[in-house]
Amino acid sequence: MRAVLQRAGESMVEADGEVVGKITKGLVVFVGIEKDDEEDDCKYIADKIAGLRIFEDNEGKMNLSLEEVGWEILCISQFTLFGDCRKGRRPSFIKAAAPEKANHLYNRICEILSGRGLKVEKGKFQAMMKVKVLNDGPVTILLDSRKSF
Repeated sequence: MRAVLQRAGESMVEADGEVVGKITKGLVVFVGIEKDDEEDDCKYIADKIAGLRIFEDNEGKMNLSLEEVGWEILCISQFTLFGDCRKGRRPSFIKAAAPEKANHLYNRICEILSGRGLKVEKGKFQAMMKVKVLNDGPVTILLDSRKSF
């Protein structure tokens, strides 16, 4: 499982011409599910999202987590995080999970985060979306539950 976290101000996602998720401040998280991912991968990624100390304290140091600042998450499923571009010019997505499994695990991550008291807004699974992100910093963090980077 992979996730791209972007510290953000007001951000939103539209699907079919309407806003389906919106936050005022927090993290925009793009999540890619691999075909071998399971519940443990969800827990690992959710723990990192909630607990990474990437928000500034009173001294301007990245020392606070999302749980500590109490801001929001805009979580968007993105299978293209498993696009393999090593051969040719067209990405291969054979490592990405099938839609049914991906949707289940994506929703599971959101449930875990909500269960920790965090407000979670979501994109629309398997839809063409327009995402507007007001990057803060910018701070962008890459996560991989297999710890391959």
